[in-house]
Amino acid sequence: MPFLTWTIVALATAGVILRPGKLPEAIWACAGAALLVLAGLLPAREAWGGILRGMDVYLFLVGMMLLAETARVLGLFDWLAAWAVRRARGSATRLFLLVYLVGTVVTVLLSNDATAVVLTPAVAEAARRARAEKPLPHLLICAFVANAASFVLPISNPANLVIYGSAMPPLPVWLARFTLPSLLAILATFAVLRLTQRAALAAPIAADIDQPALGRGGAVAAAGVGATALVLMAASAMGWDLGLPTCLAGIATTALALAVARASPWPVLRDVSWAVIPLVAGLFVLVAALEHTGVITLLADALRAAPAPRWLAGVTTALAANLTNNLPAGLIAASAVHEAGSPPDVVAAVLIGIDIGPNLSVTGSLATILWLGVLRRENITVSAARFLRLGMLVMPPALLLALAALALG
Repeated sequence: MPFLTWTIVALATAGVILRPGKLPEAIWACAGAALLVLAGLLPAREAWGGILRGMDVYLFLVGMMLLAETARVLGLFDWLAAWAVRRARGSATRLFLLVYLVGTVVTVLLSNDATAVVLTPAVAEAARRARAEKPLPHLLICAFVANAASFVLPISNPANLVIYGSAMPPLPVWLARFTLPSLLAILATFAVLRLTQRAALAAPIAADIDQPALGRGGAVAAAGVGATALVLMAASAMGWDLGLPTCLAGIATTALALAVARASPWPVLRDVSWAVIPLVAGLFVLVAALEHTGVITLLADALRAAPAPRWLAGVTTALAANLTNNLPAGLIAASAVHEAGSPPDVVAAVLIGIDIGPNLSVTGSLATILWLGVLRRENITVSAARFLRLGMLVMPPALLLALAALALG
């Protein structure tokens, strides 16, 4: 009964997007997954297999969330925020550019999820210290650049590893294929964000703020973030999964930094957004259900018959990422291009769609969902409708320019 399965998946996804009753996103994803199994639409064995497929992602997220909470508790974000505000010298526009550049670097070297989890609290603190009347433009950067810059390197987005798996291109081939599309996506995203937020950035911000001292624990946390970036790059170069190295780096950094600072681990463990793990697991089960209905074969047939498969693959996956989240959508797309025997340019177009497409809606990528969670903790609300209105302006130019650049490669 494919129609019933598709209906349950659609309703669960809508629950994640709209959060009826302000219930956490994880409840809707897990409820949809459980209903599929209880209704006999998805064998329990396949549901469990779907959960296990996300193991690398769960480990990756645990490591990144531990890094972020440790850095926050030990004052690293306070220190970084003051540094950024002082460099902005009273200009909200200059602070906007600085945050965008930092966000790009963090995404490239630590992944888009790290930008959402690690950078967003620092930017929120910077906006507070700068006494910005409208902090949202700077916070929006953390969501949009996290996706726009997420295919500069293979490690910039866990979805990249999902798409290519064991067939990851060598780094020189990757750079030759994706450097120009990445650059255009980053620049286009910046241009549209800057244009749409120009009114909010007109107001001056504070410049005369004190630079707090960074304690030894905070310095260890900063070193741990840098070391994690090196670990991820090394793991990627060796073709390893990124989840376990990231998790171990996060645990080691947390333990060492807290020991140096003589601080209790409970504030860190208490404030980690653990609910994101069952959310991702639920999404993977929803994808397993879609695969059970034969969606992979349908997509593969469509790719084979398409007159312009690169454009179809890129645009379709960009839209699909907003229906099921880009990691599960990436699993489906990767299976489809493999079954269709698609050429490298089509696979590259799928990756671009999976990475940039999520800038359309709040459910497009896990990074955006994590970003929303951080904002809620900061008592800042961004509705799905508001994000969609902005995403409809930001995402299409970046996507189309990146796909056009791919054609030139």
